[in-house]
Amino acid sequence: MRLLESAGYSVTRAAASLGCFDLIGVSSSGLVLVQCKTRDWPSTAEMEQLRLFPAPPNARKLVHRWIDRKRLPDVREVG
Repeated sequence: MRLLESAGYSVTRAAASLGCFDLIGVSSSGLVLVQCKTRDWPSTAEMEQLRLFPAPPNARKLVHRWIDRKRLPDVREVG
């Protein structure tokens, strides 16, 4: 959340909703949907589910993978 907020997004945490994305960030320039993972990237089936999730054209769909002792996540855009 702090990473997106520092980039100018207003962020809502949606992780407990069991939806596709854990974070939703909104700014004047667009919308970002983020799935957060620890250690492993999502499976092929989960990536397909994220890809097919309906979102506006200006939305970016991202996966942030957090590794122990790393300061920033590895990021992949779903596309």
